[in-house]
Amino acid sequence: MIETLLSFAFATFVLAISPGPDNIFVLTQSIVNGKKYGLATVFGLISGCLVHTTLLAFGVSAVIKESENLFFAIKFFGAIYLLYLAYKVFKSDGKITLSSESSPLKTTKQLFKQGFIMNVLNPKVSIFFLAFFPGFLYSTTLNTVIQFYVLGFVFMLVSFIVFALIALLAGKISSTISENARIGFYLKYLQIVVFIGIAIFILV
Repeated sequence: MIETLLSFAFATFVLAISPGPDNIFVLTQSIVNGKKYGLATVFGLISGCLVHTTLLAFGVSAVIKESENLFFAIKFFGAIYLLYLAYKVFKSDGKITLSSESSPLKTTKQLFKQGFIMNVLNPKVSIFFLAFFPGFLYSTTLNTVIQFYVLGFVFMLVSFIVFALIALLAGKISSTISENARIGFYLKYLQIVVFIGIAIFILV
């Protein structure tokens, strides 16, 4: 159980620090508006994860009760999807582009709401949760709904810590990125390794 949760937490950490729309958005808002506004964005994004966790917990738990074969099909789809994501990252140039020119000033409430809506209405997040979480169920006796919520809260906690640090250290991070173009390259291949590793983990 502990080993599985630690593996899940590590994978979440790598994915959270890898350049993507969410953490780039947090970084940009922190640079433009300030740390408080970046944190408001973080709270919105993480709150949205609770919605995806709830849908996943009750939806997939019902599938598990109905058919083990169907559940295996979901995990197989998840592994294929993660390999597809690894391929997409491989094909990308790995550059981290920061632009604050088109970021209008907003209140903390507006940024919280925007972060929440960005997360909840993004179908890619739902698909990613469906691909990522089922492979890390860690008990054959504990209720699967509870297990999905445990995984969801681990995911939210780790992501919150990483995103909050991005918001608080936005100035230093942006300076480091601008001074070292290789950072994007390293994170790119670290993300690829994690995606492939999780896919293999799920399949075996």
